[in-house]
Amino acid sequence: MKALLLLAVAAASPASAEIVSASANGLEIRHTVDVAMPPAAAFARFANVSAWWSGEHSYSGKAENLSLVLRPGGCWCEKLPNGGGVEHMRVALVEPGKHIVLTGALGPLLYLATTGVMDVQFKPSAKGSQVTFDYRAAGFFNGGADKIAPAVDAVLAEQVKRFGAP
Repeated sequence: MKALLLLAVAAASPASAEIVSASANGLEIRHTVDVAMPPAAAFARFANVSAWWSGEHSYSGKAENLSLVLRPGGCWCEKLPNGGGVEHMRVALVEPGKHIVLTGALGPLLYLATTGVMDVQFKPSAKGSQVTFDYRAAGFFNGGADKIAPAVDAVLAEQVKRFGAP
């Protein structure tokens, strides 16, 4: 993965962004975005991860190598050259049109002996849907999770912004 993954800074923030908590051993980041589509359509958009997750924040550098199977045990995976691959997250819960829970350590957190939970909720709103991404990670963070929380927040903010873009 590119060394700059956690150093990237998003150009703009989604409707609501927050480092909820950050300590030496864990972090919680929450982003909320309004999208002009009903919850079922926003849910379907989430499943098409290669359409909204930036290839700059992938191991291969190509978003088209990302895939997500939305069923319990399904993989948010990435194809790598020569038959290789990486599992970014695993689907733990699916409520179509309403709720997705994934487990795993995103990006370079994979190498830090951490684990994470991404809780994504889809709710009706005046604009169409309000989608909340809540990512929590805990474990061994060399140097402290509180130190890297702003960079993790920036990377997630960029992806949420892309998700919410028309």
